[in-house]
Amino acid sequence: MRFVVAIVLFVTAFVAIGVGIAQRTVWAGPDSLTLTADTDSAAVLTLLEGSVLNAHEGRQSVEISGSEQVAAATGRTDDVLAWIGDARYNRIDIDPETGEFVTEVVEGSELQVPPITGSDLWLNEYTQENMLTFAVDVPEDYSMIIAADGAEPAPSNISVTWPLDNSAPWAEPLVIAGLTLLLLGLAALIWALLHLRRSRGPRRKQPRLPKPPRARRYKPAQRAMTSTGSGRRNMIATPVALAGLLAIGGSAIVATPATADPVGAASAGETAAPEIELPPTAVTESQLRRIVANIGQTVAEADEERDLKLARGRLEGAALQFRKASYEIQEEDDELGQLPVIPQRSVKLTLPQQLSLPAQGETWPRTVFTIVQDGSEESAPPVALILVQRDPRSQYKVHFAITLEPETVIPDVAPPTVGAARLPEDTKLLAVAPKDLAAAYGDVLLKGEESDFAELFDLTDDTLLPQIGVEQKDKREKKIPETAEIEFSNAPGKSETIAFATNDAGALVALAVNEKETVRPVEEGAAVNPDGAVKALSGKKQSTKGITATYGNQLLFYVPPVTEGGKIQLLGYSTSLIAASEVG
Repeated sequence: MRFVVAIVLFVTAFVAIGVGIAQRTVWAGPDSLTLTADTDSAAVLTLLEGSVLNAHEGRQSVEISGSEQVAAATGRTDDVLAWIGDARYNRIDIDPETGEFVTEVVEGSELQVPPITGSDLWLNEYTQENMLTFAVDVPEDYSMIIAADGAEPAPSNISVTWPLDNSAPWAEPLVIAGLTLLLLGLAALIWALLHLRRSRGPRRKQPRLPKPPRARRYKPAQRAMTSTGSGRRNMIATPVALAGLLAIGGSAIVATPATADPVGAASAGETAAPEIELPPTAVTESQLRRIVANIGQTVAEADEERDLKLARGRLEGAALQFRKASYEIQEEDDELGQLPVIPQRSVKLTLPQQLSLPAQGETWPRTVFTIVQDGSEESAPPVALILVQRDPRSQYKVHFAITLEPETVIPDVAPPTVGAARLPEDTKLLAVAPKDLAAAYGDVLLKGEESDFAELFDLTDDTLLPQIGVEQKDKREKKIPETAEIEFSNAPGKSETIAFATNDAGALVALAVNEKETVRPVEEGAAVNPDGAVKALSGKKQSTKGITATYGNQLLFYVPPVTEGGKIQLLGYSTSLIAASEVG
């Protein structure tokens, strides 16, 4: 009987181990799924939407070929479609019946497009010659755009591979159970061998004492029947146990892991809280870091070569006006016209514009407020940049580059994932409407505390006012000889005023104020002799008519809400000569 138990344990162990190994080898399914699309149209773009890329779970491995230059990029679906615009493109989808890729051509009036590489809309981009292979994990609301160079047809061969879960959850338990049973079988075999050896050894019987004779009676032999019955029960129980173990192993072959309930699904009797859909933002933090690095590098190259055309690719408005004048001054004198560099890294604050919901349509232009600092120099002052993107295919350009005071405290603003609303210039929710702020501060610069607007501003912490305010103007006037006169005036700059909402219902407002300083001779035969940057920019060594110099001021203010009654604070400024000419 003990040998039978050992044999049953051995058989069950081998079956369990065999089934476990088979689940990982011969019965294992494929470890990946690949779908391929072949396009033969002349369209220069191909679109792979997020719903297609997420048709199966797992990280997507993409392989693209079929053109000399291969480029791909990922971005929010709405941004990708906005960049495509009216261009003709291939759209790849999945056939619900066959599960294979199908391609359709979406007609459009634009047959050629600019290269897709380098766009500020993309979260990631990839480029390679002949064949491009990369792995991504594209979210549901993001899509992929594929192109060659924008003029040639898009790459014709596209394949996407997803990993498949071919794991066998019962394989390891079965192998462990089999090994355990194998050890038990060995133990049972050793036990049986020892018992057999003891049962065959010599036996010594004690002599029996004589017994008196007694009458014999007939009695049925119950012992033999009991022994036989017990053996049959053991023999029946063993196949039953074997069948049970085989049933467990067999079920493991066809069993699949139970599908978990969807995350966030409400159980019976419970009501799921409604999810609040947040509007998208103009950029993500990773996008902004890449954009700022590109801007800093481009402007540095433009500064080195004094290349205004290159600078126009990343500068606009007051920031471009400063650079244009600086390059012209440096052409005359290398020691003059230097401007602070725009840091390429160390983004300290990211405040993108909060856009409309996709159902309401995307908004352009888009605006971003950010603060950057040169990480290599701890003493370098932080710089506030106001970036504007005019349309989907344009790059973000710096409209304002404003140097902040080292101890400047920026009011609390929303996190980058939420963003802030860009306020209209005529909003009535602030202490002063953004469109009126430049004229009000300009009046304070001319009149000081006697200005009607002086009480609106916190002048005690204003570090610009002592440099160009009314007291400084009085000192300038006293230095002018009696043969000449000086006149001061100012006006809002041509750059648009940009206001971002803060958490306390106030606003960060960036604007430009241009100040003019005109010096004229008042006696016959007298002349004005400009010097320094004014001389270099005007191109005049002497003038009997007079010289007008225009200084640009890029200013950043915090404007409190109209209900709070607080004062407007100057957070930072940048000042530079932007024009000089002879009085006409």
